[in-house]
Amino acid sequence: MDDFPTLRTQRLLLRQEIPDDAGAVLAVFGDPKVTQFHDLDTFSSIEEAIALIERRTKRFEIGQGIRWGIARQLDNVVIGSCGFTWDKQAQSAEIGYELNSAYWQQGIMTEALQAILQFGFLKCSLQFVTAEVMMNNTASKKLLCKLGFQSQGVFEQRGFWKGQHHDLEQFILLRSAERYDFNHQNNYD
Repeated sequence: MDDFPTLRTQRLLLRQEIPDDAGAVLAVFGDPKVTQFHDLDTFSSIEEAIALIERRTKRFEIGQGIRWGIARQLDNVVIGSCGFTWDKQAQSAEIGYELNSAYWQQGIMTEALQAILQFGFLKCSLQFVTAEVMMNNTASKKLLCKLGFQSQGVFEQRGFWKGQHHDLEQFILLRSAERYDFNHQNNYD
């Protein structure tokens, strides 16, 4: 993939984050409710947001992954992100996501993840997608199950961040089991 793909859904524009989005990214990661289950500490400066955008851009440029900024079509303001870390040899990816807490419980992440999963299976020929979730993150587990992911069990001490080990539950969505219409024309730029 040479050019960063932009995806459109009913309410959302999934696009590459740019330095001008740093204030919006800081609003997401500056919220301890958002970072509670994240491997990043809560941000306290715009420089942290700029550095995150730069890391995500570099990861895309070298082919390690893709992270879309989730923006409202209404005003193109970034309210979260979602994306994949690639395992090209296995034709698979790990999915990750976060959303500004002001937009929780509105179906936004479901809408965004459906779009990128369809993109991953249709345009990138993924065979499966995985996710790893902290044990107390029940909202994320419910979201993944709603999207058709199946639990593969708990991996003890799988993650290490914020100075401690974390048990993580792994989920998987197989291409053969996924529920997305490959004949449906999505809006890809």
